[in-house]
Amino acid sequence: MRRLRNVKIVATLGPASNDYETIRALHEAGADVFRLNMSHGDHSEIRERHRIIRQVEKDLDSPIAILADLQGPKLRVGVFANGEEELVEGGFFRLDLDTAEGDINRVNLPHPEIFQVLQVGSNLLVNDGKIRLTVVECGKDFANCRVVFGGTISNRKGVNVPDVVLPLAALSEKDLEDLEFVCQLGVDWLALSFVQRAQDVEEARNLADGRAAILSKIEKPSAVISFDEILAASDGIMVARGDLGVELPPQNVPPIQKRLIRKCREAAKPVIVATQMLESMIDSPMPTRAEVSDVATAIYEGADAIMLSAESAAGDYPIEAVTTMSNVAVEVESDPTYTELLESSRKARRTTVADGIVAAAREIAETTHIKVICCYTQSGTTALLTARERPRVPIIAMTSQRGTARRLALSWGTNCVMTGELERFKMAVINAARAARSHGFAEEEDMIVVIAGVPFGVPGSTNILRVAPCAEHLIYPADLA
Repeated sequence: MRRLRNVKIVATLGPASNDYETIRALHEAGADVFRLNMSHGDHSEIRERHRIIRQVEKDLDSPIAILADLQGPKLRVGVFANGEEELVEGGFFRLDLDTAEGDINRVNLPHPEIFQVLQVGSNLLVNDGKIRLTVVECGKDFANCRVVFGGTISNRKGVNVPDVVLPLAALSEKDLEDLEFVCQLGVDWLALSFVQRAQDVEEARNLADGRAAILSKIEKPSAVISFDEILAASDGIMVARGDLGVELPPQNVPPIQKRLIRKCREAAKPVIVATQMLESMIDSPMPTRAEVSDVATAIYEGADAIMLSAESAAGDYPIEAVTTMSNVAVEVESDPTYTELLESSRKARRTTVADGIVAAAREIAETTHIKVICCYTQSGTTALLTARERPRVPIIAMTSQRGTARRLALSWGTNCVMTGELERFKMAVINAARAARSHGFAEEEDMIVVIAGVPFGVPGSTNILRVAPCAEHLIYPADLA
């Protein structure tokens, strides 16, 4: 299903988007990737959503990526005798391991790992940062805190600890069960929460064992600090601005977003910008101007994908939200400034033959009348390198691997077409011309660029480029006479 834009759209499924008709309509409206949030829904519900997505994919003959988002460890306070208490700015409050019900003076924090690393001056954020506590005294089982920002604290509210690296694995017991379940189910991407260091990513990769690509969610200050190592260990990145905006001053998030997007592009790894992109559309058919500007900014910055969360999972207008996001993308990408920004931010990082081939393909396409770049890819690497160049012409990623086609649904500008196993480059060129014509990228009188690796089927062997006519009888006239 050809899109009239390059940026991809990720739509989260939930109670508002559970049935075949809605999921199909979401894909037709522009959703390229469906996110299964493992924080909500049991395994039977997740299995059913997965089945429906694959049925839509089959019915529309359109590769769709499925991203399973693991919950990660959840740090929460205990319960209060009165259900809630009001903390006053300037007052004092104690967190400890005592399991007794809380009151105005204290509450249980059942996470000894936190107390292990707290220091005087450390901050704790409760209820999405609405309450801020600063440690004035601490030990192995308690922390006495001053209330910096007061407010209502109630049962099992979440706690963030932004100043320290916690001695916690990114995968909880629930995550381990969920990871194995979704890998057996056949998802394409695993989104990993609570990433603090590259070792967290490696643990998930070992458990996935090649069954799904690993996407690291950047939502903690420690992950920003260790981003280069995390990026190197990951297949993709999500800029999770919700938790990141809680643990860091909000004004820090936009420059971090811009910096992370550029680093992902340099590494040829897809990056999603997520959280609160069209949040008002949960209960309104129209977005705010600020939300539209936020979506546009992520597109101008060169993000591979933009994501809807509650808007499509639990909102009243899921299809309208996807349509709005798609319309914004089409409008932004038609702006000459968009192309100027992408080209000015292109950094040469070419150390291999494949890097040179895809750069040459982009140069040829942009300096002549080439209509499309067709790249053959088994692992997806050639398509990702081509997408990194952000060419002005469309990209057709041709592969015989269904899993590769699905994973590339997350990557900027890639239009995936399934093809059979190939042995000769001649057939690669012919198949590329047929795909360009049949999918409306080119006409018989047009020219295309074809890039591939010979011998076929060897990952990372991209070594050949040909400019070819789209008219089949002109490709190899002597052979086809």
